[in-house]
Amino acid sequence: MAEPKITVVGSINMDLVIGTDRIPRQGETIIGSGYSTFPGGKGANQAVAAARLGGYMTMIGAVGNDSFGKELLRNLTLNRINTDAVTVYEHEKSGMAFIMLSKRDNRIIVSPGTNHLVDKHLIKKHHEIISASDVLLLQLEIPLEAVMEAATIAKQSGVKVILNPAPYRSLPIELLNQVDYLTPNDQEAERLLSEIDDPSKIEDKLVVTKGKQGVNMFDHKKCITIPGYDVEVEDTTGAGDTFNGAFAYWIAKGDSLEMACHKANAAAALSVTKKGAQSGMPTMQQLDNFLANN
Repeated sequence: MAEPKITVVGSINMDLVIGTDRIPRQGETIIGSGYSTFPGGKGANQAVAAARLGGYMTMIGAVGNDSFGKELLRNLTLNRINTDAVTVYEHEKSGMAFIMLSKRDNRIIVSPGTNHLVDKHLIKKHHEIISASDVLLLQLEIPLEAVMEAATIAKQSGVKVILNPAPYRSLPIELLNQVDYLTPNDQEAERLLSEIDDPSKIEDKLVVTKGKQGVNMFDHKKCITIPGYDVEVEDTTGAGDTFNGAFAYWIAKGDSLEMACHKANAAAALSVTKKGAQSGMPTMQQLDNFLANN
């Protein structure tokens, strides 16, 4: 069976990571340790997660013609992701995320850079790529108009749409109606449901990630909990992106919702055992071995 075609429309960042014993208080300077750079961005992370499992991946996004941009493109290519639809802007800076790691937790500030240039006009240029996909995977680190345009193209073409509503912002009902699956975390789900007149309209689309507590999914209004895994946590950065990429892969393969959640949950658990958003994203062999032993 041919591998599924998954298109990710989203952000591409370089993550600048520094470790600290504790998060500094307001106005306070502290000494950090272990500064590193890792390829990241929610869109790119999710594309890598699906590609590691074997999906045929295409990335639609943007980078700058700077040292980070060149490294980010090279990383996507090394992970077998088609970058033909990644626009390189000559005089713009690539996106960056500044991440503080402390006691297995993190704080993140994102500088969008070229990600803010991913607009609806850029998306329209790649109409055929989206239309030919099995699944379209979206997040919210690019302008909302691009997300809505991509979802519209996908829906018109019968392509399944997965939206990870992060970082959270209020979403128009027109977009929610075009989405097949919504994958918020606990906090995002609470805000999303509080802003909708009739939450029952989207309830069966919800797949709520809950960290070490696992995943909640809904089947005909019935909540099903898939428990988490007990693993040694090194870095939680990118765990949600791993879940989303793996979830998109298994949905594109034709798995049931429950089975896709189960396997994606395991992939996310594996991802937190290594430092860096993409470093711990498992291959199919690693995931199979983990599931066989758990």
